[in-house]
Amino acid sequence: MADWQLLKDAGAVALAASERIGRAARRAIAARGRFSLVLAGGTTPRQTYELLAGGGLAREAWQLYYGDERCLPPQDPARNSRMVADTGLSSGVAAHYPIPAELGPERGALAYAPLVEAALPFDMVLLGMGEDGHTASLFPGCDWPDELVIPVRGAPKPPPQRVSLGLPALHRCREMLVLVTGQAKAGAIQAWREGSDLPVARAADIPQASVLVEQGLLEAVA
Repeated sequence: MADWQLLKDAGAVALAASERIGRAARRAIAARGRFSLVLAGGTTPRQTYELLAGGGLAREAWQLYYGDERCLPPQDPARNSRMVADTGLSSGVAAHYPIPAELGPERGALAYAPLVEAALPFDMVLLGMGEDGHTASLFPGCDWPDELVIPVRGAPKPPPQRVSLGLPALHRCREMLVLVTGQAKAGAIQAWREGSDLPVARAADIPQASVLVEQGLLEAVA
């Protein structure tokens, strides 16, 4: 069961996430000489990445991976990897591994799987949550193969074709942070806390997971 931490607003969530990622990085580098971080898309993660990129952290031993990606050209502004590059987080790191989703769902998943397998367990997995309770590109009502990296077709949000890490990869981590902000997600938060079988609930159903949520979301459903 994930640990829940309530924070004042979206900015506080991003700040707390950046601080926890920084501490995790220092621990990992001291213990193993590297820090492997799985990145999420979305507005709040972007704020977190901007704080990390501008916070003076040495990132020479960081290895960056992705929880999911849209099947779009590499420079498309809707790509998660493009967003991360725009924040500056991917500069100066030891390794940056965007998902080659431009190859299509099946080929992209097949190409990314060996990189993921070699990295496990990840030091930190960062996830967001959509208004429907999805996380990465794991959507409600969809069947997910029990594989490290899965092709996604027919996603209910555009674009329909994606590549996502599966639960076996997301769960193999030393720490997980789930960042949730935005009043439109209050219903999904309520459903999650009431035990609904949402994708984010499945992903965060591990003892090393923490949910950082802006306080107003819980107040809205209290």
